[in-house]
Amino acid sequence: MKLSRTLPGIATAMALALATSAFAADEYNVNNGLTLTGHPLGMHGVDPVSMFKGSTPGQGDAAFTSAHDGVDYYFSSAESQSKFDADPAAYLPQFGGFCAFGVFVGKKLDGDVRYADIVDGKLYLFVNAAIFEKYLEDKDAVIKGAEAKWPEIVNTPISAL
Repeated sequence: MKLSRTLPGIATAMALALATSAFAADEYNVNNGLTLTGHPLGMHGVDPVSMFKGSTPGQGDAAFTSAHDGVDYYFSSAESQSKFDADPAAYLPQFGGFCAFGVFVGKKLDGDVRYADIVDGKLYLFVNAAIFEKYLEDKDAVIKGAEAKWPEIVNTPISAL
């Protein structure tokens, strides 16, 4: 597999990403601090529904806030919020919003909406351009590997990985 030859080359990129991921919650990648409702903020305030519209991700607005599983999400409009509220699982990123490649290698790295892919209607986020390029070399292996690894690490504190 191509990825096995390239894993050592990405160690530096992943180490840099660990600094930001250290502040995330165990199951969800959230910002430091809380929203006005007392929940952490998911997806760095980006509207998750906008990720499926094929354009630049839309910045959410606290005026349109929905909570799901103890995490708040901001939306750019009442319409986006309504779509999310009707079916949150259809719009939430996989692996709690952590980097899919990071999960593949057993880490919880920050997921960045600038490096995202939608496969079979599911949203996958990645920590940076270098990791996203590695993912593109063998998408299926990364996704399948991350799906297998996630149940093992979902409840593991970031500091323990």
